[in-house]
Parts: sequence; C-alpha cells; structure tokens
Amino acid sequence: MLEELEIRNLGPISHALITPSSHMTAITGETGAGKSMLLSAIKLISGSKAEVARISPNAKEAWVQGIFSIPKTSELVDAVGKSGIELEPSENDENKSDMYVSRTVPQEGRSRATISGFAVPKTVLEQVCSRLIVIHGQSDQLRIATNSKQRELLDTVSKNSELLKQYACAYQAWKDAKDACNRLENQASSSRQRADYLRESLARIRDVNPFPNEDKELRAKRERIENSAQIVKAVSIALASLDSSQIDYGASESSEDACFLVDKASQALRNIRVDDSFNSIANQLDDIHAQLDDIVMQLAQQLDIDVSEKDLDDLNSRIHDLTDLTRRWGPTLDDVLDWSEKAQFELEDLDDSPEAIAKARAKCAQRYDDALKLAEELYKTRLNAAHDFGTLVSEELNSLAMPGAQLIISVNKRCEDLSGSIPLDANGCDDVEFLFRPFPASSDLPMSKSASGGELSRLMLAIELVIAKLTDCDEENMTFIFDEVDSGVGGVAAVELGKRLAQLSKHAQVIVVTHLAQVASFADVQFAVQKNLVENDDNSENSSFAKVANTSVIELNDLMREQEIARMLDGSESKTSLEHARELLNASRKIIDGFTK
Repeated sequence: MLEELEIRNLGPISHALITPSSHMTAITGETGAGKSMLLSAIKLISGSKAEVARISPNAKEAWVQGIFSIPKTSELVDAVGKSGIELEPSENDENKSDMYVSRTVPQEGRSRATISGFAVPKTVLEQVCSRLIVIHGQSDQLRIATNSKQRELLDTVSKNSELLKQYACAYQAWKDAKDACNRLENQASSSRQRADYLRESLARIRDVNPFPNEDKELRAKRERIENSAQIVKAVSIALASLDSSQIDYGASESSEDACFLVDKASQALRNIRVDDSFNSIANQLDDIHAQLDDIVMQLAQQLDIDVSEKDLDDLNSRIHDLTDLTRRWGPTLDDVLDWSEKAQFELEDLDDSPEAIAKARAKCAQRYDDALKLAEELYKTRLNAAHDFGTLVSEELNSLAMPGAQLIISVNKRCEDLSGSIPLDANGCDDVEFLFRPFPASSDLPMSKSASGGELSRLMLAIELVIAKLTDCDEENMTFIFDEVDSGVGGVAAVELGKRLAQLSKHAQVIVVTHLAQVASFADVQFAVQKNLVENDDNSENSSFAKVANTSVIELNDLMREQEIARMLDGSESKTSLEHARELLNASRKIIDGFTK
C-alpha cells in the first residue's frame, strides 16, 4: 500500500506531499491543472521512462519518492531481502515494513533509482513496483494486456492453483523424458558408426592376441639374432679366457685359463701348514672358482643361437603387428589391452541402444499422457470459470453506463498436430483470450483494439471488482490507480461508478483521478490540484516569461471538500451548489456505511 508520495520539481509541481487513504482517494482539479503529473510521478517510481522535459523550469533535477507499507510475511519482502536490500520496520505497525522507492531525473546524465537507500537498476524498480501498483488508463499497460496475463487472471478466479502445480510437475517430467528420447535418437546414427568401429578394433586386437611387454621382449630377441656373430665371437673369447675346455674339449687340463689358475692358487695355499689364515683365503678362491663355473655355464648357453631365416621373418612380422596395435591404441601394449577392455563395455552399452530408445519412447509417451490428462482438467476449470467470470464482468459494465457491453473469454482447446497429439506448453493444452464487445452489434475484438480509454478503465474496474468477489481475497497490498474512468459517464451511472470504486477500496487501495463529483464523493480522502501563476525567479536572458505556473496539491478538509464538490457540480460555490454537494457527500457516505465488510 502506498503510504506517502512526495514530488519535487516535476512539471508545474515544485513540491507536493500526498498521503493517500488506505481505501479510496480522489484527485480532482480543473483540466490542465497538473493532475497528470501525479500519474507521471507514480509511473516514475514504477520504472517508466524518465523524460527530461518533465523537469520543472529552473530546476536541476526532478525527484519522486513513494513510501510503501508491506506485510513482513509478503513474498515481496523476501525477494527484496535476497537482493541485499534491508527494509525498515514500520512505525505504525510492527507486522509491516516500510519500503522507500525513489527516482531522480537530472537535466543531464542518467536517472537514478533507489529502494530503501540501495541503488537499483530501472528494471528492478519496475519488477518490484509492478507487484504493488496497477495503473489503468488509456496510455498505460493493462494488467491483463497479454494472453499470458489473461490466462493467469482466469486461473486466479478458477482457484486451480493446486492443479496448476501438478500439471507443472507433469509437464516438466514429459519435457525431460522427451529431451532424453531425442538425445538417444539423435545419437543413434553416430552410435552405430561407433559400434562398428569398436567391433573391428576388438577383432583386430583379438587376432593379434598380445600379452604385456611382448613387443619389448621380441625386439630384444631380434637384436640378439641380428648381432649373433658378434655375440658368439665375444662370448668365445670370454670362455677361452675363463675355461678353455668350453671351446676346445681336447685341450689339456693344464692349460692356463682362469678356472685352472684359480684352482691352482687354492691348492698352493692349502699346502701351507703354518696357520689357518691361508686356508681361509683358499676357501675364498674356491668360492670364486664356483662363481666362474656358473659364469662359464651361462656364457656357454649364449653360444646356442640357431635361428633360421624363416624364424627371423616370423619374428619381424609379429613385431610389425604389435607395433600397429600400439600405434592405433597405444602407446604401449598395456594401453592397448586397457583400451580393449573398456571398448568391450562400451560396445555392450551401444548394442543396447535400440532397446534403450524403445524404453525412452515408451516413457515419453506415458509422461505425455499424464501431462495431457492434467491439462484437460485445467481446460475444464478454465472453461467453466470463463463463462461465470465473463457474465459477472458484463453485469458490472452494464452498471457502469456501458449497456450491452460484454467481456467474452475465449478458451479453446488446441487441435491435434500431424503426429496425432495435442500440443502442450507450460500452461496446458488450451489458448485463452479476452475479447470485448462494446455494443451488441459489434464484433468480438481483442480488448486493446475494441475499447476507448474510458471504456478500458471501466472494463478494468469491472474486472477488478469481480476478481475481489470471486476470490474473496484481500488485496490491501495493491494500489489501483484509475485514470479517465469517468469518460462519457454522468448522472446515475456516475453514482454507480463511484459506488463500484468504493467497493473495490474495501479490498485494495484505490486512487482515482476524476472530473465527476459523484465519483469523488465516495472517496475517503480527496486532494485538489490547483494551478497558480507566480513570479518567475529566473532572470536569465533565456527567460521571456514574467510569471510561471506553479501547481499545488492540497488535501481537502470537510469544508474545502464541499466547496470542491460544488465547483465540480456547476462550476461555482453558490448556496445551492454547496447544499447539493453536502447532500451528495452524505448520500455517498450512507452507501459506503451500508457495504458489507
């Protein structure tokens, strides 16, 4: 609810402070007095475009601030808090918080917006205030201007919030299943190619059938074969030095090779009988002899190199096959074996893809059926509510000097597409559109194309009244502003219009800009906008006016209100018009007191 609106240097208003009623507030004044500036101020703090031309002459900037009282339990308080903005506790109600929304428009540079002292972008300002203020007028965005907003309003009066939640979950489940199925189908072609590649690769690896480090062992063997002559020669020399009998079996045992010399030295030491130390040395020589024998045996085995040309070709062919494997899936044979193991698991998964696609399609179809069932239930609730809602709004329009005018709410279930399915979206399986018929012979046209500014305002008033009746909701957090609502209305219809606005003010804060005394008489608080000519303080060469307009906004007391109502009735404050104004105010008050609260 708007607790206070303060304006500085906006158009002809140098300063104004307005404290509207929590129920109905009327703003009156002669044409051209500056009532539009009050709407401009509210639009500014609602995030509308800042226009430098609206800054008062001689002023450097225009400034507007609105103070809103919001229950601490409101979702808006939580949303603002998550943005890091702290609201102040209300001085008048411990269960509410005060939110200060301001907008500054300088002559040069960008406009600045703040919420409770925190600078915010204009878009944030618009999002926040759109949940607090609704302006109904010829040039303003309607509360239900779009089909999505119209559907949202219809769902509100349908009281199907729980069904909407169920459908939202079912719709999302269908979307997820559909996306998963599409991914599998899109991957089917590439999966088949991948499976073919894996099969060919695994067959190649199985044909070669390598074992770990086989390639290293074969390369070492090939190197020995290729260098066999050099190896035999070197080994023969080593054997001849260590044990000549390994080379020349006819040689005398007295040949002085290494083994013979070691054995000879050991025998010589054992012949010394002086002490045991020589025997110890002899034992060490015996150990050396044993080691030499072992080395001789190993070297003799190395001389056994007998490989044919065919064996060498087979060895090279095997090495070539192993090299091909490591080149493609290596770099080592261990890597090749590891890859083949993983490829086998992947191939098994890919071979299951047709079955997986079939399961995904079945799941998608089931999810669609679940969502469609709930969508059709939503369609029925909307269809039933549309008839009742349209009838009630049309009845209200008849009372607002629009006889024969009708609101027709079209709820059409979508037709099946080429696949034989009914298209679904996040809202269900139907399309909602509000159509307006201003007179019986007129065609049913979209609201924005079939109503004038005054008709739109009265249509929106009728809609707001019916919403309050059907939903039994308390919209005390909302501020409804009606401009041009009294266009083309007079007499008894004007009284009915004021009565309807007063009824709405029992559920929400209502601010109405009006030229009709019958409408203003129903207000709890009335402000008069008055234009005065004052001396121009600008003595610069650019100023050619001795006097400039200065608009004041005055809250009217009882006497002043009678005078303003009298002026609105016949343009004067005669005794007759004052008596008429007094009677009108009293009659309106009696009607208000008779409302069921």
